[in-house]
Amino acid sequence: MPSRKALVRRPAPRLAEGLVTHVEREAVDVDRAVEQWEAYTEALRAHGWETIEVDPADDCPDSVFVEDTVVMYRNVALIARSGAESRRGETAGVEEAVASPGCSVNWVWEPGTLDGGDVLKIGDTVYVGRGGRTNAAGVRQVRATFEPLGARVVAVPVARVLHLKSAVTALPDGTVVGHIPHMDAPSLFPRFLPVPEESGAHVVLLGGDRLLMAASAPKTAELFTDLGYEPVLVDIGEFEKLEGCVTCLSVRLRDLYA
Repeated sequence: MPSRKALVRRPAPRLAEGLVTHVEREAVDVDRAVEQWEAYTEALRAHGWETIEVDPADDCPDSVFVEDTVVMYRNVALIARSGAESRRGETAGVEEAVASPGCSVNWVWEPGTLDGGDVLKIGDTVYVGRGGRTNAAGVRQVRATFEPLGARVVAVPVARVLHLKSAVTALPDGTVVGHIPHMDAPSLFPRFLPVPEESGAHVVLLGGDRLLMAASAPKTAELFTDLGYEPVLVDIGEFEKLEGCVTCLSVRLRDLYA
């Protein structure tokens, strides 16, 4: 069985100063956030994922959202370059964490910008959100990096939310799930299932029929249960105040070992 590993990064002491773009700022309880992060990482481990902690980035308030720093496809890592300049220091340490025998590391270069949260992979189709954090040059660099490996890169407009994966993710069978009010172009996805709650659009595939998802989406969890899936609920309320979701808090590295 392939080894399943996930990168995570402990919340920075300055987490409460994290960026917000599409929501009103709320007070963040950092101690509570650390407890929620520990429960999140424990849920990954309980379902067969070895967690690898990237070195802390205490001066970067948003660094817990490690997904934004790198995109993995097969045995290739693409180190991101955020459209938010204040977040570019977060990639330090990530390159070392993803490097392994047989893995090549690439970088997004100026003028390109890319946040990993704008990238949704479904099989060999790589959807890239073109929005506030990822620009057209960044999309072109994703194409240049992954299409020679067999990927099909599809650009998706993103204007209503922070990242593409703030609006949509995908179930194990490839069906895209999303909250319609936050989507710009649902028709780009050949199989699409609308969900009743904003945070219900975010799932992390744990393996088999298990879906890691936020406790703030009980109606969507019930829908997924009715469809034969097994939701694994975690409370990430402090991170949701910063536009975070369950996908933001980890990077799954199974593609390295498949």
